[in-house]
Amino acid sequence: MSESLDPSLVESYDYELPKELIASEPADPPQNARLLVYDRKSGKTEHSFVKNLPDLIGKECAILFNDTKVIKARLFGKKSSGGKIELLLDRPLSKGRYEVFIRGRVKKGSRLIFEDSVTAIVEELGQNGMRVVSFYQKGSPMDFEALIEFMNERGIVPLPPYIKRSASKKDEKLYQNPFAQKYGAVAAPTASLHFGEELKKEITERFDTFFVTLHVGAGTFLPLKTDRIEGHSMHKEFFEIPKRTQKLIDSDREILAVGTTVTRAVEYYARTKIPSGECDLFLNPMNPPIRVNHLLTNFHLPKSTLIMLVASFIGLKKTMELYELAVRRRYRFYSYGDAMLIL
Repeated sequence: MSESLDPSLVESYDYELPKELIASEPADPPQNARLLVYDRKSGKTEHSFVKNLPDLIGKECAILFNDTKVIKARLFGKKSSGGKIELLLDRPLSKGRYEVFIRGRVKKGSRLIFEDSVTAIVEELGQNGMRVVSFYQKGSPMDFEALIEFMNERGIVPLPPYIKRSASKKDEKLYQNPFAQKYGAVAAPTASLHFGEELKKEITERFDTFFVTLHVGAGTFLPLKTDRIEGHSMHKEFFEIPKRTQKLIDSDREILAVGTTVTRAVEYYARTKIPSGECDLFLNPMNPPIRVNHLLTNFHLPKSTLIMLVASFIGLKKTMELYELAVRRRYRFYSYGDAMLIL
């Protein structure tokens, strides 16, 4: 690792990852995933398992989860001309319009045809493959609730692009947050996927648990297009923080955030006192957390905003050291992979 790492350079967050370390299946049971633990006070690193989490944090620590629920947001259809397309929902906009990604060439005004007499009209062509569409069923506009119902009936679980296999029936459970309550995400808050029934029960019995909602969008997988992170425009995701969680954040009690999405929602509220809306907070070493004390998170893609969020807690140099250690010790990476605990 270079000694001249610059935290403002995107290139500094790069690392080499053997392809075989990209997990295509979760641990079974999920709490048997390995856990790399880094204690900032002592500077010590240890190797454990997620199932040991309750014994690694203080009993007075509050634990925050994201209660978003993944939609089967990937649809296959065709253009009115007959060509095949693949559509991935990102998020709703105002007035019945939706941001989506479309695989297959389309132009403004293109009409896309799906099952159950559902169609979509392409209204805008955005950057990075983003498109704005309106959905109709039998000619009538579809609201978000109707669209979710249709997608969950006809769509496919939107596994991340680095999992090189088709989604299966078992992914409908494996890629769903066990604390999920509110449909709206097109990617899982993956740190929570480690909480199988046994660990979930132990955590909720031994600790005070709180929730935020942040609907993870497809933008979480978009690469940075700039050389320096200061030039990056963060994607927006809907969030909501209930009053009980607001009171916790406003207190001085220790918080463990389960995942980067929880961290971003908490930190956005801590800075703005805005309890709901669109979160576009970009945490990085130049913009570190001010409220979250501890973080449980998976291992993230090189040069991603997520690895930069990890570096906002422990600095760039230590982040890259721990990632190199994880590679040497053969940890499993990304959504279905192992985890890291920052104390």
